[in-house]
Amino acid sequence: MSMDLSRRSVLGTGAAAIGGVIATAGAAAASDASPASATTRTVPQGDLVLHNGKIRTFDDRDRTVSGVAVAQGRIVGAGLSLGRLKQLVSRDAKVIDLRGRTVIPGMIEAHVHFVSLAIRPGYHVVIENAGDIAGIQKSLAARRRGVPEGQFVTAMGGWHPNMFAERRLPNLAELDAAVPDRPVLLFQGFTGPAVTNSAGKAVLESAEVPSVVGADGSIASGANATAALYNVRLTQTFEDRKRSTLDAMAYAASVGITSVQDHVGFPVVGPPAPGQFLSNFDHYRMYDSWLALHREDRTFIRLQTNFLHNQNDIDLPELTQRLNNQFQLFGDDLMMTGGIGEWGAPGDGSGPVWAKAQQLIAQAGWRNTNRALSLAALEAEIAGYEAVNAQHDITKLRWRIDHVPVVTTALLDRLQALGGAVQCGTYSYVAGGGTAAGAPFRTILDHGIKAGIHLDGVHIAPLNPWYGVYYAVTGRNALGNLVNDGQQITRDEAVRLYTRENAWFLNMEDKLGTIENGKLGDLVVLDRDYRTAGDEDLKRIKPILTTVGGTIVYDSGDLTRRP
Repeated sequence: MSMDLSRRSVLGTGAAAIGGVIATAGAAAASDASPASATTRTVPQGDLVLHNGKIRTFDDRDRTVSGVAVAQGRIVGAGLSLGRLKQLVSRDAKVIDLRGRTVIPGMIEAHVHFVSLAIRPGYHVVIENAGDIAGIQKSLAARRRGVPEGQFVTAMGGWHPNMFAERRLPNLAELDAAVPDRPVLLFQGFTGPAVTNSAGKAVLESAEVPSVVGADGSIASGANATAALYNVRLTQTFEDRKRSTLDAMAYAASVGITSVQDHVGFPVVGPPAPGQFLSNFDHYRMYDSWLALHREDRTFIRLQTNFLHNQNDIDLPELTQRLNNQFQLFGDDLMMTGGIGEWGAPGDGSGPVWAKAQQLIAQAGWRNTNRALSLAALEAEIAGYEAVNAQHDITKLRWRIDHVPVVTTALLDRLQALGGAVQCGTYSYVAGGGTAAGAPFRTILDHGIKAGIHLDGVHIAPLNPWYGVYYAVTGRNALGNLVNDGQQITRDEAVRLYTRENAWFLNMEDKLGTIENGKLGDLVVLDRDYRTAGDEDLKRIKPILTTVGGTIVYDSGDLTRRP
């Protein structure tokens, strides 16, 4: 048995032929399958030809070509004529005329809490692109179709009132107008606030752990909101989780994200309990629905799972067992383990527990991530990395620090000397301002340290990467306020960070991030050219076609719909 087959067998994964995935993404999943044995394919392997477009390769020559093909899941013939491209694929390959559209590599979110979105309770809908109350109502009403009696329609995390024209949540009457006959719960951030409709108010006020609901449907943040979350979580079955996982993948494909690196949340063990945040979930069981779908050959977004550990215990029993019993970067190209992160122990660079965690991670030879929310934290973490490196060489392990709202060139020099890197946060788009509205993109890119970009969705910020591109390019937040002036970068630089540069943070730069021969066929066709769109239109860019391994996983119909 080959090494590849052995790895698949250990993970219990099967084939990943995903024909029909668009049609089934929102449907209830089939019953859980037993663990599958290794099969002939574990990743999408489609054949496809795209021609007559503006294909931004982001390769070493930074070429823009008019055509590209994908054969058995891999890119071939980038830049060749249509006739030559057809010779490289099977006879039944789909051939699509781009009609001048722009194509980029599949976008990679390298710091996101995506699996939390994948296990959202209720019949969840993403409203981060709604724009206004009317848009929210439309999304909720569309989601209502097919929801069983008594089940909640939900929209949780990833959005902020600043993103809507009215700068507020919808009220009970507005939610009733959208969904009069099913309970609705909108839940903001980690702990609320939240809002519900009349049907939801009746359920939540009479629950065993009740919420106090205002006449306007408002539910205050804290215990009232988390009680509402708890009661909706109690209704969720494993089949519901599988459905929600498919929905999350479908949404990612619709905004051009083909790969994610998950950074867990604040871990708890066991079933839901009152008082738990939206970011609290069992970090041992959170992947079960994704694994089940992977065994059934139904996953279609690439997932890499980082592992966060939050024990403030000098013996670090959980982290120790993880490092002793888990393989990093283990799996297939569609689902694999990652490294440690968002952190291995709390502290953000301070305290003996945090310091010992770094020593253990280095000794095990693992990739490591920490997050810095201030200059003091950044300096403490780099000093901690230097102390570790004095005992264990970490210069080849790709240790990194994420968010970095403030930096200095001297600190970047020190981190770069350790082989380290930074992930530039764009979540300040939602409500950023003040002295730490970064990341300071221009300073970081001009420095030359290895860098990527992320939004840190799906609790405090949206998943849609074009909000991140907009923020990095304009320095403006969701209110239109200029909060990161002097740190703007170009459009090509921002998209490059989301594609070519982010692939490095997954240790997959040999497979992802550019459109060149031999890479995996993850491609996104855009509805407009990001180079020429107006600034405000950057955040409105939408894919019209997304492929993973040459297999179409999102299709708006703009290019493929028959006249």
